[in-house]
Amino acid sequence: MKKEDINTVNENEYENENVKEATAEETAVNEEAQAEDTTAEEPEEEKDPLVAAQEEIEELKKQMLYKQAEFDNYRKRTLKEKADLILQGGEKTIKEILPVLDDFERAMADKSEDPAAIKEGMQLIFNKFQKTLESLGVKKIETENADFDVDFHESIALVPGMGEDKKGKVIDCVQTGYTLNDKVIRFAKVAVGQ
Repeated sequence: MKKEDINTVNENEYENENVKEATAEETAVNEEAQAEDTTAEEPEEEKDPLVAAQEEIEELKKQMLYKQAEFDNYRKRTLKEKADLILQGGEKTIKEILPVLDDFERAMADKSEDPAAIKEGMQLIFNKFQKTLESLGVKKIETENADFDVDFHESIALVPGMGEDKKGKVIDCVQTGYTLNDKVIRFAKVAVGQ
């Protein structure tokens, strides 16, 4: 064979191989396209709207029941915590007051006949009790030479003829008032100048 014939045969073989590769690629692409067409042609199973709605309703019912149970547990837990706080708050108060009660018991057991010693002992117990109340947040409402204030005082009497400088002022305190953490727990009962 001639050199030209060999080149032509080689070129033909090369072209045939390229054509085979191209055909194989085209065939693969065509098969993929056909597969896509067949899946596109096959309709997906569409659910009945009623069935879908019922399933959604069931799911929402479950969620609602879970949330309701969670809320009930939260409510019960907070009620228990509040009750515990109230009991513990009372416990703290009682623990603070017990030493004062012990002092009263010791004073009652004392057989002293000296009035000055008894009075001094009672004054010490009274001072201790006041300090204990102050440590718990209880404070006495001051009324001496104070202006009448409806936020802290309750007027039980009007005293006429006290002069202009005593008008609207507290003249006498009949019952002491107290605040607990700046909240009035008992108003001071006072007589007011008119």
